[in-house]
Amino acid sequence: MSISVSRLGVLASGRGSNFQSIIDAVKNGKLNAEIAVLITDNPSAFAIERAKKYGIGYIIMMPDEYASKDDFFRNIASELKKRDVGLVILAGFMRIVKKPLIDAFPNRIMNIHPALLPAFPGLHGQKQALDYGVKISGCTVHFVDEAMDTGPIIIQAAVPVLNGDTEETLSERILKLEHKIYPEAIRLFSEGRLEIDGRIVRIKDSVSPDNSLVNPPLKNE
Repeated sequence: MSISVSRLGVLASGRGSNFQSIIDAVKNGKLNAEIAVLITDNPSAFAIERAKKYGIGYIIMMPDEYASKDDFFRNIASELKKRDVGLVILAGFMRIVKKPLIDAFPNRIMNIHPALLPAFPGLHGQKQALDYGVKISGCTVHFVDEAMDTGPIIIQAAVPVLNGDTEETLSERILKLEHKIYPEAIRLFSEGRLEIDGRIVRIKDSVSPDNSLVNPPLKNE
C-alpha cells in the first residue's frame, strides 16, 4: 500500500520541540506540507505558543470533558477530519491513542520515540537504556497502532551511549536526531514513498537509507 499526505494535524502535550522541527522543515521548504491544526490536552503547553507564533490554529481538548477516552479520541478525529488532515503527528502527546482515532486514520498516525524500538518502549526510554547498560541508543519514528510503541518502524537513528551519560545528556543527544528524522519521515510519507506490508515499511525509489540520518557516525560530540 502506498500513501501520501499534504495536510498535517499535530497532537502535543508539552513544549513541542518536535512540533517546532516540523514547522521549520515546512518553512524552509524541506517539507512540502501544511500544518492544519495543533490539538493539545494541556492548556499550559508551550506548543501553543509555537502555534501562535506561526499562525497555526490550535484547539485545547481536555479528556475529562468527555464521557470516555473513546469519546475523547472520537472528537479529536472529528476535528482533524473537519480540516482535511491527511497525517496525524504525535509530538510529545502524553496519551495512548485509542481505537476511534486509529480507525479514522489507519496507517496515518506517526509517533517518535526516544529509543531504538522494540527495545525500551513506554516512558523514559533514555533512562531504560542507561539502566540496561546498552552502548548504543537512539530514536524511532513509527506508525501508531493500538499498543504502546509497537507500530511498524519507518526510520531509526543511533547515538552512542557515553561514559558518564545521564538521562539528561543522553536525551539531549537523541533529541537532536529526533528533530532530523521526524520531518524526514513525514517528507517520505508526503511524497507517497512509504509502502507498508504488514510490519515492514519500505521506502520507494531508495536503494539504501540516508546513512547520515539512520546511522550517524559514532563519535563524541
